[in-house]
Amino acid sequence: MRKTFKYRLLPTAAQRTALRRALDACRWVYNQTLEARQAAWEERGESLSRYDTIRMIPAWKAEQPFLHDAFSQSLQEACTRVDLAFQAFFRRVKAGEKPGYPRFKGRGWYDSVTYPQYGNGVRLAGDRLILSKVGAVNIKQHRPVEGTIKTVTLRRDRVGLACAVDPCPLPPSPEVAGVDLGLTTFAVLSTGECIPRQRWMKRDAQDIARLQRQKEQFAKGSPERRKVLRALNHAYQRATHRRTDCAHQASRKLVNRFGLLVFEALDIPAMQSNGNRVINRGIADVAWGQFVQFTTYKAASAGRAVLRVNPRGTTQECSGCGAVVPKDLSVRVHECPDCGLKLDRDLNASLNILARGLASLRL
Repeated sequence: MRKTFKYRLLPTAAQRTALRRALDACRWVYNQTLEARQAAWEERGESLSRYDTIRMIPAWKAEQPFLHDAFSQSLQEACTRVDLAFQAFFRRVKAGEKPGYPRFKGRGWYDSVTYPQYGNGVRLAGDRLILSKVGAVNIKQHRPVEGTIKTVTLRRDRVGLACAVDPCPLPPSPEVAGVDLGLTTFAVLSTGECIPRQRWMKRDAQDIARLQRQKEQFAKGSPERRKVLRALNHAYQRATHRRTDCAHQASRKLVNRFGLLVFEALDIPAMQSNGNRVINRGIADVAWGQFVQFTTYKAASAGRAVLRVNPRGTTQECSGCGAVVPKDLSVRVHECPDCGLKLDRDLNASLNILARGLASLRL
């Protein structure tokens, strides 16, 4: 399995300039690749492959000398990204989803450079990352790398090392839990325990609003506006990092404790198509999909099991007798008129989720 180790980049001013040039070169190749594939289909009805576009790079380099500012395999990786974008587009078309045709990347919308083959153009030497076209960049290595490094991806604020590591199974655990995800409380377990919701964006909302107002006071392209934009990006990143860290810690605790975890198979895009901006913002802020994804891959490495079940009716159904007890979102307590069961609605839902997961194992 693969595991990503993220470290902070500490480049010098000259290295930051070199990284920006490499980003611009890769972005140009990405856009040129997309344009070439579009033109080939519209003019000749021809579908270009990833390898067809990679073979165009030498000619592009001859016409655009600034492409030499990026490592050759990083330019090829830009072609790979376009190919993956088209694969995802056709998959969504086939599934009847919103297609989302691949878009051209404007300045500031292409944020990473990948060195796909460790040891070729990139290597780690202590607390320094030796990069072709950039030099030896210091990194803040807060923990040692595990496994064998395969690829290295540089983002504007960090570096990610994708490593192949062996799974580390945990001792078997007889404990099981159903997990109901929500907006009022982030997660309620069938054991009765809760994971409280942290309102990440709200914590930084005043700072973000102040920077947004300040940004509009300066002309586009001015040094003052760029400075405010950097601070604004940092504010958004701070909220994102807090959310991600919380998801990592909560998922690790669940995987360490439970041998089986059952989640609802939520269709999050459909839930966000209701037109209610407040609810949609809340769903995006809690990031259920990220939490379930983290839990799933951690469980796979630890030898634990994660199931997803149909969420339909888990809130309305009584976990005691199975009767359907209709209630709207304002009703926070489940009261069954048939068996007399009375408990929190989210706890009732988590018990139903667990029951459905266990039933699926017995089939």
